[in-house]
Amino acid sequence: MNKKPQRTKNRGHRENRGTFGKWLFLITVGLFTLFIVRFAYIAINKDVQHVNLRSQAEQIYTQQRIIQARRGDIYDADGNALATDTSKYTLYAVLDRTQKSSDGKPLYVKDRQKTAKILSQYINLKPAQIEKALKPKGQAYQVEFGSAGSNLSASTMQKIKKHHLPGINFIATPARQYPEGEFASQIIGMATPKVKTKNGTDETNLVGQLGLEGYFDKELTGVNGLRKDKQDVYGYQIANSKQVMRKAVNGDNIYTTLDSQTQHFLENKINKAYKSSNANSMTAVVMEAKTGKIIAATQRPTLHAENNPVWRNMLVQDAYEPGSVMKILTLAAAIDTGHFNPNATFNSGTWAMGGGKITDWSSSGWGTISYKDAFDMSSNVGFAHVEQDMGADTWMKYIKRFGLLKKVNVTGMGNEVNGYTTFKGALAQANTAFGQGITVNAMQMMQAFSAIGNNGKMMKPYIVSRIVDGNNGKTVKKVKPEVVGHPIKASTAKKVLGYMQGVIYDQKGLGHDYQIKGYRIAGKTATAQIGGAHGYSTGDTNYLYSFVGMAPAKNPKYIMYVTLRQPQNLKKPATKQIASVFNPTMKMLLSQQKVAEKAKRKVITMPNVIGETTQKANSQLSKKGMQVVVVGSKGKVKQQSAEPNQQVLTDQHVILDAGGEYRMPDISGWSSADVQQLAKILKLNVKENGTGYVTQQSISPNTPIKRGTTLTVQYEAKN
Repeated sequence: MNKKPQRTKNRGHRENRGTFGKWLFLITVGLFTLFIVRFAYIAINKDVQHVNLRSQAEQIYTQQRIIQARRGDIYDADGNALATDTSKYTLYAVLDRTQKSSDGKPLYVKDRQKTAKILSQYINLKPAQIEKALKPKGQAYQVEFGSAGSNLSASTMQKIKKHHLPGINFIATPARQYPEGEFASQIIGMATPKVKTKNGTDETNLVGQLGLEGYFDKELTGVNGLRKDKQDVYGYQIANSKQVMRKAVNGDNIYTTLDSQTQHFLENKINKAYKSSNANSMTAVVMEAKTGKIIAATQRPTLHAENNPVWRNMLVQDAYEPGSVMKILTLAAAIDTGHFNPNATFNSGTWAMGGGKITDWSSSGWGTISYKDAFDMSSNVGFAHVEQDMGADTWMKYIKRFGLLKKVNVTGMGNEVNGYTTFKGALAQANTAFGQGITVNAMQMMQAFSAIGNNGKMMKPYIVSRIVDGNNGKTVKKVKPEVVGHPIKASTAKKVLGYMQGVIYDQKGLGHDYQIKGYRIAGKTATAQIGGAHGYSTGDTNYLYSFVGMAPAKNPKYIMYVTLRQPQNLKKPATKQIASVFNPTMKMLLSQQKVAEKAKRKVITMPNVIGETTQKANSQLSKKGMQVVVVGSKGKVKQQSAEPNQQVLTDQHVILDAGGEYRMPDISGWSSADVQQLAKILKLNVKENGTGYVTQQSISPNTPIKRGTTLTVQYEAKN
């Protein structure tokens, strides 16, 4: 009786299990069907929650790589690199011990002590410091070594790699290399790396900050390329997959006018003078007088100075009162307008005018002196008189004609200052005549000086000769000499050069320190008070000393301008400090010129031009490289100084006698042999004094002469 209910209970359990099994089966089949449908949908549409799986997979298995464009190089005139691309490296160490190669070798730092010992040989950290860095608190995947492990050169990186230290790796970043160091650093400037995010990818490019690097940043900067290709899970390129390539476009190359030999020589000399004088600053520029081409330029301090580096180009960004070198321009303006009488006199020392007083550098003066002496002895009072005689309006006209008070705009030199003067009132106007009360920059002065050294034609200074495409080598832009004005007549320029020679060679001249044996120099010294918020500073160490020199004096090829600001050590006078830079640099240039000119001279056979018209004979001989001098008023050659078939040198003076009325030629710079040939043809008696080349002649050029007249000439050594 008791077993029957038990069977009923068991049957109920079996029915329940059967029902559960059916539902479990149905649910499983349903889920499986759902998965199949979903996978089929995904397989067909390649979409999950609005994410395209095809593009997502392509992103995962598509390698994208930036192809770094090369920044353009900067070169000197001879094609030597002054700025070029390189890479700097940051050292890091992998510490994660799970990092191993496919064959099980460790890709992490295994031996800390050995690693630290080796790395300490190449970075500025002790082994204990490196070992401590390799044991950071907590877990770290990798560590770096701060500034000591950054900006490593390629050679240092390669040396470390040769030790095959596990876990030691490098990150490369673009960098700029300046092989010549301080060589014209303020002109070349610098470029530094900068990270930009473009299309989701970080790109590190060099950006110009100063100098040519900053001025031509757009031209120097290239356009990075891009490479995309599809790879499988093992990193191999998938067959028949299309590779997307965008080529890198390199930046343009900049060629400067800087002559490496002259620049190195100048850097060396100015470095010594700067250190020995303990000056606040120095600048020096060497320029071709006839073209405006800058062949050397530098400053101290530089961009790379250890103490207080200067982040500007002083040649265009510093405005200063130039002092007595301005008297060159005042003298030129006065001569050009007929307001300069060298033999007239005035009382030196002080002169009360315009509610103030003009004072000479020697306040007691030199008594009554001539205006020629005023230039030789650099009298402020004398040039205040010159400005008054000329008139303020006329003087301001010449200030502007010489290009002062406005930017020169030298290509490659940005952020230039204009210069300034109030030019109000008689006293302020007179002050500008001797370089006070007016500010300038060095390039403005170089431009103005070119008119003196180039027969009245003013040349724009330039330091970039051409820009060349970095991809095909074609010249994109070429810079040519540019005449920017004719502020004075050629005859005025010649007279000013003569007075500038007086500064160097006359007994009263202040420029004796700038004489160079074997060469003739034209120049002007200057000592300018330095102005401030509370007036002009006092004391010998609070002046801007400077000198401009041109050589060869008669027909300058080079102009050199040196400034020395606030020298703290004047055991050696400022003129000698500047001369230690000017004299050897100019002598080197003139010596090179002499050698080059001798190399150009060739021996040729003198043709017979007797009976030819003077015009035809002149043309024929000039084409052969001879310097032809025609004397006589008639139209045909009667005799020639060099006999037919005689061996002569090119660039030699050849005198052609046309008969008739004779006038004295300008024989400045002639040799004694040339003078004797002229005397033979004109039947002159010659008295000679000194040795070298003619600097003075007793019969002025273009003066009518008769046979038998006595000609007295003075010779001096010159180039």
